[in-house]
Amino acid sequence: MRYLRLIDLQSINNITIVLRLVMAVILGGIIGFERGRAGRPAGLRTHILVCLGSTLTIMTNQYIFQEMGAGDPTRMAAQVISGIGFLGAGTIIVTGRHQVKGLTTAAGLWATACMGIAIGIGFYTGALVGCFLIAFSTVVLHRLDNYMLSKSKVMDMYIEFNTNTSINTIIDKLKEQEIKIDSLEIVKPTYGASSVVAAILTLRLKQKRNRYDVVADICSLEGVEYAEEV
Repeated sequence: MRYLRLIDLQSINNITIVLRLVMAVILGGIIGFERGRAGRPAGLRTHILVCLGSTLTIMTNQYIFQEMGAGDPTRMAAQVISGIGFLGAGTIIVTGRHQVKGLTTAAGLWATACMGIAIGIGFYTGALVGCFLIAFSTVVLHRLDNYMLSKSKVMDMYIEFNTNTSINTIIDKLKEQEIKIDSLEIVKPTYGASSVVAAILTLRLKQKRNRYDVVADICSLEGVEYAEEV
């Protein structure tokens, strides 16, 4: 500890170079581990590389400013924050049923890049607290988000119909079950071999019901080939 007090942890030197890069690997890995375990396209290695790259970028900027006494020490950081968008956009996909996936992963990559900048400039407290809160958001709040979704009265459903059934017939049957339709979009069928039309519907339940029971009830309707919540 006495030796560490003699080292200027805010400037660029051999000790801080190793310290910051190791911190980038560890903290970036903590964020990426959860994403990788969840099977997301940007997992452990991607988050580590993003954090490591942003840390190295801001350290290079600080080194230039420190050694040459010229330049803007924040210019490269600004480029990292804006440039990481192309990587985040690559993790966002729109499925065939118009589902948008990857937003949390994209936001996590951006936040990890910002954390790397904090590490690279020597803002250790901000980086450590930021890592904890990013991990908290992706793990704990994910469970809370799922819990709130399970209690919601609004459901987005993807339904495929066979040739002998019109959409109006299905809508009437849903209304008989006290299910209100907020929106309806006709899309191309994906699964059913005998399906000729499919739709994405936003349903509003009159009272709280088990979401699996609602899906099962819709699947049991005559003329419905396939149904799932999206």
